[in-house]
Amino acid sequence: VQLQASGGGLVQAGGSLRLSCAVSGGTLSSYAVGWFRQAPGKEREFVAACNWSGGRTYYANSVKGRFTISRLNAINMVYLRMNSLKPEDTAVYYCAAVGDSGSYYLSTKLDEYYYWGQGTQVTVSS
Repeated sequence: VQLQASGGGLVQAGGSLRLSCAVSGGTLSSYAVGWFRQAPGKEREFVAACNWSGGRTYYANSVKGRFTISRLNAINMVYLRMNSLKPEDTAVYYCAAVGDSGSYYLSTKLDEYYYWGQGTQVTVSS
């Protein structure tokens, strides 16, 4: 399974971006997915995750209420809508996938994800 993230860029604080993750080489509905981010000098951290259908989601406290994860299994796409962006959201954002272990399964743990995209840079200016 290959993942390709896109949609990053430079935005002012308070602005919005939508990240996209194109999945190929597999059937997206077979995987739970997540978004992680890594700022310079920091470890990669969890941002958002959803189960195979998108019916169950989970967010890091730092982004709850501002970010929304979604997916369209029919076209093998995963999205992260980011609103009210803050300078501290600046990071490289990665999408990831893991084989579904159950209809409600999702994971916030980096080491549980098997497949990773290459990352897309998001920079929020103050």
